[in-house]
Amino acid sequence: MSRFETAKAMYQEYGVDVEAALQTLEKVKISMHCWQGDDVSGFENSAELSGGIAATGNYPGKARTAEELFADMDVAFSLIPGKHKVNVHACYATDGEAERNALEPKHFQSWVQYARERGLGLDFNPTFFSHPNAADSLTLSHPDAAIRSFWVEHGKACRRIAAHFGKELGQLCLNNVWIPDGYKDVPADRFGPRERLKNSLDAIFAEKFNPEHIVDSVESKVFGIGLESYTVGSHEFYLSYAAQNGVLCLLDSGHFHPTEVISDKIPTMLLFFDKLALHVTRPVRWDSDHVVRFDNELQEIAKEIVRCSALDRVLIGLDFFDASINRVSAWVVGMRNMQKALLYALLMPHAKLAGLQTRGAFSELMAIQEELKLYPFGDIWDRFCEMHNVPVRCQWFNRIQEYEQTVQSKRK
Repeated sequence: MSRFETAKAMYQEYGVDVEAALQTLEKVKISMHCWQGDDVSGFENSAELSGGIAATGNYPGKARTAEELFADMDVAFSLIPGKHKVNVHACYATDGEAERNALEPKHFQSWVQYARERGLGLDFNPTFFSHPNAADSLTLSHPDAAIRSFWVEHGKACRRIAAHFGKELGQLCLNNVWIPDGYKDVPADRFGPRERLKNSLDAIFAEKFNPEHIVDSVESKVFGIGLESYTVGSHEFYLSYAAQNGVLCLLDSGHFHPTEVISDKIPTMLLFFDKLALHVTRPVRWDSDHVVRFDNELQEIAKEIVRCSALDRVLIGLDFFDASINRVSAWVVGMRNMQKALLYALLMPHAKLAGLQTRGAFSELMAIQEELKLYPFGDIWDRFCEMHNVPVRCQWFNRIQEYEQTVQSKRK
C-alpha cells in the first residue's frame, strides 16, 4: 500500500481524487469480441473469410468449438479486472443450424446461459461476410433484389436476437451493422448502391423494440482489401443516416484514413448524439486490426471520453484479431490496455488543464502535461487489479503459459 499511497498523494497535489477514479473505472463495461478467439472463423464453416477481412498467423491453440471458445474466454476474464460484456457475431450460432436469414434467439441460448452465469452482458453483430451470398462483396446494396432481400431478413433476424439478449440479461445490447459492400475500381454509379443501402437499412430498422433492451448502430469504413476505390457505407453516409434515423454511429479506430484519429471525432459526435459506439483497434498503416496497445491514440480516445463526462454515453467495444500470438493473451492485453487508458484519463486534472488552455497559459499547460506522463500511474493500476483479485503487472502471463501447455497445446 505504501507505493499506492505515495502515488495517490502525488495526484492529489493536482486535485485528483484517486479513490473516485477507481470507483468510476469499476463501473465501466468493455465489450470483448468473441472473434479474437478463433480468427473470425465462427461455427458455420460455410465459406472462406471474406469482406476484406484477414487473420494472419497460425499460432497453435485456436478454439474450434463453442466449448473451447467459452473456456478460453473464461481464462481471459479471470485476468481482466471487473465485469464486462461479450461481443458476438451472428456466425457464432451455437444451438442448432439455420441459414442466416432464419436465425432466431434459440440458436444463441448457450451464449445467454454463458453470460448469465458469469454476470456478463452481450452485444451482437449481423455477419454480412464469409457467405456465398456475399461472394462479390455486395450485400445490402446488391443490385439483385433476391440477394438484397436475403441480407435484409438477416438484419431483421439479428435485431430480434439482440433484443432477446438485452431482455434476458437485463443489460442493453448493442446491435451493430457493418457491411463489406464496395468496388475495387472506380464505379460508374456511386448514388445507386447507397440508395439501395438506405432502403435496406430502413427495412431492417422498421421494427421497434424496447430501447432498454437494444440499441442499433451503423459502422463505416474507408476501404477494404479488394474494395479500394469505393465503399458504399462511407462515414458520411452512416453519419447522415444515424442523425436522421435515431440509430448510433459507430466509430472503428481502424476504419479511417491513416492521418485521421477517432479521438478528435468523439467530442464532436457527443455534441449531437445522445450515445456513441466505438470499436477500438490498432491499425498499422491500414485497417489491420492489431491488438490494442497502450499507445498515444488509445490514451487520447480515453481522455476525450472522460473529458466529455461521457463514460455512460460511449459504448466501448474492442475489435482485433491476431493469429500470430496466443489468442487468449491478445484478449487480456487489449482489454487491460483499454482499462489502463481509461484509468490514465481519470487521473488527469482535466479542469485545471482546460483552465490553462482557456487562459492561454500554453507554456504551463505543456509543462504539466509532460510531467504527468511520468507520474506513478502504474501503482494506481496495480491497486485496481488487486481490488479485483487479478494478477498485477505481467504476473498474469504465467496463467496464459500454464493454460497453453495444459489445454491449448493439445488441440490438433
